[in-house]
Amino acid sequence: MTIKTYKYRIYPSCAQVTALERTLGFCCELYNAGLQERRDAWRIAHKSISYKDQQNQLPEIKSIRPELGIVHSQVLQDVLRRLDKAFDAFFRRAKAGEKPGFPRFRARARYDSFTYLQSGFAIESGKLRLSKIGKVKIKLHRPIEGKIKTLTVTHTSTGKWFACFVVECEPEPLPKSADAVGIDMGLKSFAMLSTGEVIPNSKFFRTDEKRLAKAQKKLSAVTKGTPERRKRRKIAARVHERIGH
Repeated sequence: MTIKTYKYRIYPSCAQVTALERTLGFCCELYNAGLQERRDAWRIAHKSISYKDQQNQLPEIKSIRPELGIVHSQVLQDVLRRLDKAFDAFFRRAKAGEKPGFPRFRARARYDSFTYLQSGFAIESGKLRLSKIGKVKIKLHRPIEGKIKTLTVTHTSTGKWFACFVVECEPEPLPKSADAVGIDMGLKSFAMLSTGEVIPNSKFFRTDEKRLAKAQKKLSAVTKGTPERRKRRKIAARVHERIGH
């Protein structure tokens, strides 16, 4: 089986944006609380806490913090899975003799996605239904092929929202062909084919390099924490996004 990801732009309403941002906020809070619990358990009692230990605490946590009820249960479980994967990666790097990098607390501004595991979402009548959020407008520019496994909702620094479906599907072999072409990647040109055809280098980054430098210079000149700083950061992020595409 082959794993593919289909990414679509979604257009939530103002009320849905508020719900999505609250979900991200609670997920970030849970991630940091889970990390603090693991750090304290090891520091105080030299005890390791597993994903299962923390998952089993979720019903009790939700009884103490009823506001967490706005977040789907599988979304909360995935937050703890992310934390567990971060620790697995830390121990793997430490065992391999690499610089491990202990898992760190996540700033709310940098916690930009949450995941539904197999349930809590569906595409109905051309819209994306999200549990606890509602039906969100989605631009399905191509059909989803295969069995959907998970859905991750992401928020970019430029304010855009996306739905990323991970699907499992059968691999499709390319049709047989007697034609073969050699490709030589270059610096002056993007590529040269064995047929003699030259594909020019578009140099997308060079065209936006001055614009990016100007945006970053204006960003660094503004005082941190001010509305103007947030505005300049978004402008620089848009230039980065354009270069990335």
